[in-house]
Amino acid sequence: MTSHKLSPIAAFDIQGGNVTQTVQSWPHLDLAAGYRWLHLDLINPETVPWITENLPEIAAKALWQEETRPRCERHDNGLILNLRAVNLNPGSDPEDMVSLRMWVTKSAVVTARTRKVWAADAIRQSADKGVAPATVGLFLAELTHGLAHRIEAISLGLEDQTDLLEETVLGGDALALGQLGNLRQTVIKMRRFINPQREAVATLAAQENWIFSADELAQLRETSNKTRRIVEELDATRDRLAALQEFIDAERTHALSRNSYILSVVAAIFLPLGFLTGLFGINVAGMPGTAEPLAFWFVTGGSAIAGIALFLIFKLSKWL
Repeated sequence: MTSHKLSPIAAFDIQGGNVTQTVQSWPHLDLAAGYRWLHLDLINPETVPWITENLPEIAAKALWQEETRPRCERHDNGLILNLRAVNLNPGSDPEDMVSLRMWVTKSAVVTARTRKVWAADAIRQSADKGVAPATVGLFLAELTHGLAHRIEAISLGLEDQTDLLEETVLGGDALALGQLGNLRQTVIKMRRFINPQREAVATLAAQENWIFSADELAQLRETSNKTRRIVEELDATRDRLAALQEFIDAERTHALSRNSYILSVVAAIFLPLGFLTGLFGINVAGMPGTAEPLAFWFVTGGSAIAGIALFLIFKLSKWL
C-alpha cells in the first residue's frame, strides 16, 4: 500500500461503457475488465511522490520531468505517450503549447498535466455525465482526435491571418512588418512541437500487435493523417510569411537604391553648378563683371542653361 495520498483531477473506472467515479484504491490500477483513468495535476505536491512510487521508473520520469517533447514509446507492458495541445486557457497564447503526459496499459490510463488541456477536460466532462470511451484504444483515439482538431482550428486561423497580411503588405501598408514578425514567431513555435507530435501519433497508430482493435487503429491513423496535414499547412504558412518578408525587404532595398540613385543624379547635376558659384563667389581683385550691373543675371542664366543641358544629357543617356 502506498504511503502517499492522491488527489486527482478526475478518477474513473470504465467497464463496458459504464462509468464509475473511483475514490479509493489508487495504487491498484488493474481491473478485471475495462480500465481506470486517473487524471493528475503535476502542480499538486502529492502527485509526483505518488507517481514515483506507483509507476515504473522510466514511465514516472516521463510524467513528471519539467521539459517534454512529443514521444510514443513502448516500455514493459505499457506505453509512454507525451503529446502537446494548444493553450486555450484564458489570457494565454495558443502557440504556448501545453503538455499532456501519459502512461497507458491495457487496464489503466494515467494522464498528467500542469495546465488545463481542453481535449482531456472534454472527456472528463463526458465521464462526469456517465459517458466515456469504452476501451483504452477508444480513449486514446478520442483524445488524440480532440488535440488534433483544436490544433487544426488554430492552424487555419493562422492561414486566414496570413491571407489578410498578404493583402495588407501588397497594398503598401508599412505598419504590417511588426504583425508579420509576430505571426512568423507563432507559426515557428507551433511547428516546433507539432512536427514531433506527428511522429508520435504515427507511432501510436502503428501499434498493431498491442491492445488496439482494427477500428481503433483506423481512427488513430486518421488522426495521424490530420496531424500530418497540419504540419504541411504550417510549413506552407511559414513559407508564405518568409516570402512576404523577402518581398518587404526587396521593396525596402529597391526604395533605398532608387533614393540613392536620385541623390546621385542630383549631386551630378549640381556639382558643376556648385563649382561655378564657388568660382564666382571668390572675393579677389580682378574678378570680371564686378562693375557690370547685369553680371549677376548673366551668371544665373548661364547656370540655369548648364543645369538644363546636364539634365538633357542624362535623359538622352537614359540615366534618368
